[in-house]
Amino acid sequence: MSLSRRTILRASAATLALPAIARHGFAEEPIRVGWLATFTGPLSSPTIGFDRGVQWAVAQINGAGGVNGRMIEVISRDTQGDPTKAVNATQDVISRQKVHAIFGPVNSGELLATTPIMARARMPSLVAGVVNSLIDPVKFPNAFRVTPSNIQWDGAVRNYCVNILKAKKVAVLADATGYGTSAHDDSVAGFKKAGIDVAYDGVIDPSQPDVTPDLLRAKNAGAQVLVSWTVSAGMAARMMNARAALNWDVPIVGHPALGTGEIGKLVSKPEYWDKVYQVGYRNCSYGPDGKLPPANQQFVDSVRGKMPLADTSLWWICSGVDAIRLIAEAVQKTGSSDSGKIIGYWNTLQMWPGLYGHYSFTPQEHNGFLDSDVVMSKANSQRDGAFDLAPGYS
Repeated sequence: MSLSRRTILRASAATLALPAIARHGFAEEPIRVGWLATFTGPLSSPTIGFDRGVQWAVAQINGAGGVNGRMIEVISRDTQGDPTKAVNATQDVISRQKVHAIFGPVNSGELLATTPIMARARMPSLVAGVVNSLIDPVKFPNAFRVTPSNIQWDGAVRNYCVNILKAKKVAVLADATGYGTSAHDDSVAGFKKAGIDVAYDGVIDPSQPDVTPDLLRAKNAGAQVLVSWTVSAGMAARMMNARAALNWDVPIVGHPALGTGEIGKLVSKPEYWDKVYQVGYRNCSYGPDGKLPPANQQFVDSVRGKMPLADTSLWWICSGVDAIRLIAEAVQKTGSSDSGKIIGYWNTLQMWPGLYGHYSFTPQEHNGFLDSDVVMSKANSQRDGAFDLAPGYS
């Protein structure tokens, strides 16, 4: 039976639970999953949600007896947003901890440094980074993207700015990380190719205490929309505060971190969070009827009161759940935690129904997220980690 969203919600992963098998009186070897993420530091916002999803899925599966009698053991490492620390953590979980698969790092700058290491080790890797070059089935046949690519994010943002907000001039600002720099370059190139004037652009240290000078230059250049590419809640909030201080009434459009719950604590006034639109996802968005898709609504109802939802994004939680389920299902279906078997199974998935989105993979295509699952949402509309669709969507 396939591990569909309905299965895990209805049976709490019971389909993974087969009778425990003992060999010579010893329990089966656990399925070891390396979980690498920025648990601390200015880029840690996404990890709050991802980790809740990871831990919830593991608890559900292990609580139901494991996978073919084997428990899942998560081996976490804090990369602190530092590519060097991420490299060290990757080498540790592969060489010393002998993990069977890896989820993370969840920061693209770190993934740029660690993806080749995982490829050399033929380590099954679920990539939650959007930088386009992270996925290459020839160079990295072990790596499967379980989030949209930057092309998809960039396309959704550009479409909203141009076709719904009708902007003719934009400003593009990003944080000075590997991800931010790449996103900045792709965004600027995409707007220019579409014939839109990039009136101002810049890359900013995410710990920079005042972004007013950059916003003032963007305002003076006549930008009609401020496009933001940063995972830092602090930097995003400072942009919103500076926009208000400059009495600059333009929309801010961009990265999903624009809607993280931490921003509500960091903006000087709640209204400074108005007219901010983030990349969002159909599965994690309230439709015109005010409801989530059925499986996601069931998930939220099942964890409400047991898991904090208001201070993070639901899609981060759902992505963590999906990652563990993808690993567990591969082991269950193939009967093995061998790296080649896991990779081979992932290569057969078509329209796999995750909580975060749908995934389809082949040996030639490891970008599995659907374009139609990527939308824009109102950043300050969060309820239980999900968001209303932005104005202009039906």
